[in-house]
Amino acid sequence: MTGFNLPIEQYRSGDRPSSIPTQTTGPPYFYYENVVCAPKVLWATMSRFLYDIEPEFVDSEFICAAGRKRGYIHNLLVQNRSFLDPLPPETVFEAFTHVKKWWPSWDSREKLNCLGTFEAIATTLEHIRLVLANSQNAPPPSVQKFVMKGCRKGNLIWIGKNRFAPLEPHEIERLLGFPEHHTRCVGGATQRYQSLGKSFQMDTVVYHLSVLKDIFPHGMNVLTLFSGIGGAEVALHKLGIHLKNVVLGENSKTNRAVYI
Repeated sequence: MTGFNLPIEQYRSGDRPSSIPTQTTGPPYFYYENVVCAPKVLWATMSRFLYDIEPEFVDSEFICAAGRKRGYIHNLLVQNRSFLDPLPPETVFEAFTHVKKWWPSWDSREKLNCLGTFEAIATTLEHIRLVLANSQNAPPPSVQKFVMKGCRKGNLIWIGKNRFAPLEPHEIERLLGFPEHHTRCVGGATQRYQSLGKSFQMDTVVYHLSVLKDIFPHGMNVLTLFSGIGGAEVALHKLGIHLKNVVLGENSKTNRAVYI
């Protein structure tokens, strides 16, 4: 699930398997995103309405430090894509350098799972803490298995000896490639988790949209529908593409606060 023309050597992928219809080449460009696990009938319907273009499926774990399985239907070029410098952190240890000293040898994770829309449940965290507290030094395999199940489910990171914590909103922003405090204005932690959990992974989108930089050297107009906390706009801004006009359609009052 590496998409098209991914240049990273160990994940190198091929070109678009079939050419897009002639009438869809060139402006206007469209870019539709949805979760990979959406019903097949939905993907088939969207492809049918978008000139029968097949989706490009990408798991962002091949690009950054957290998984995010998404599909994209678009008429963008797939040649000459590029990443921005510096490259996104590839592992949790590159993203959060302070955690490596506390990371137990029996936790083999280098990347986190898909970042969800919810906070880790307090009772679950407390249960894991109690189990660890009753284990001296390296916990037995049965305890390790239990703890790892909770860590994977909650995307927990180690912050001390036998101490772990869920990701803070600003840490999720970093993993998703957003500017720090991008969602600070949307409300409390719960609202921020929800908005971030439904958002784009910026480094993936920047890679896809990078082909627009040479096409629109003097800027472009953008119509964005239900893009949440402005993922497409942030990606274009990162690429240095001037946004002449942005027409926004977003039904979430919480997400609209980002634009105000």
